[in-house]
Amino acid sequence: MPLYRVTLAYDGTDFAGWQLQHPGRGRTVQGVVEEALAQIAAGARVAVLAAGRTDAGVHALGQVASFELPRELPADELQRALNGTLPEDVRVLEAAVAAPGFHPRKDAVSKVYRYELDCGGVQLPQRRCTAAFVPWRLDEGAVREAAALYLGRHDFASLASAGGSAKTTVRTVVRSDVVFSGATLLYETEADGFLRKMVRSMVGGLIAAGRGTARVDGLARALDSRDRRAWPAPAAACGLTLVRVTYPPSPRC
Repeated sequence: MPLYRVTLAYDGTDFAGWQLQHPGRGRTVQGVVEEALAQIAAGARVAVLAAGRTDAGVHALGQVASFELPRELPADELQRALNGTLPEDVRVLEAAVAAPGFHPRKDAVSKVYRYELDCGGVQLPQRRCTAAFVPWRLDEGAVREAAALYLGRHDFASLASAGGSAKTTVRTVVRSDVVFSGATLLYETEADGFLRKMVRSMVGGLIAAGRGTARVDGLARALDSRDRRAWPAPAAACGLTLVRVTYPPSPRC
């Protein structure tokens, strides 16, 4: 059967995450994509794999997924058919025939996540689903210093939440960038992979440093401790977006 890959954008507000749940446990992105594909596949279930299992409330601009169809369709026709069937909070941005054996998670070489955080004052209600909020102004220097802690290859066990299936908690972070735009903190990070709630925990560390409830040297020790109890709580899900998944320039993509 032909193998396809699609790039998806979605508003995660009303989803219980990417991964298909037991009936009655919430609407999922995987669930609505598979429902749309079933209409194309004459009612047969089409299993969908994704580059990342985003959590409840997390958004995506560049989630990559793959699936096999029982019949071949031109990529542009597949994109139109899916967008005509999917709910308004999910859209297929690109569709293409994938190389045999392509796996959206295993073949990925890096992922980019962005986090938006409104700091201090009063948050505009229009931003409540796409940006998190804290009522404090953050110390910009401390936030930047904390962000630099994540760069390089580390064991991020202290930042991982329970329930993940990763075989190792070691990851390499190649970007950890902080931009302050008015009262909003924009944080973007790129790594060869992320653990469950790792980016939200990274932002939790930035908030603690910027607020002054944790010193940067204390965060460094907590990172080295590999003890989740030593790390600040994760930031809210609503500010997080999966921006891009990168693959090697090879025939497998």
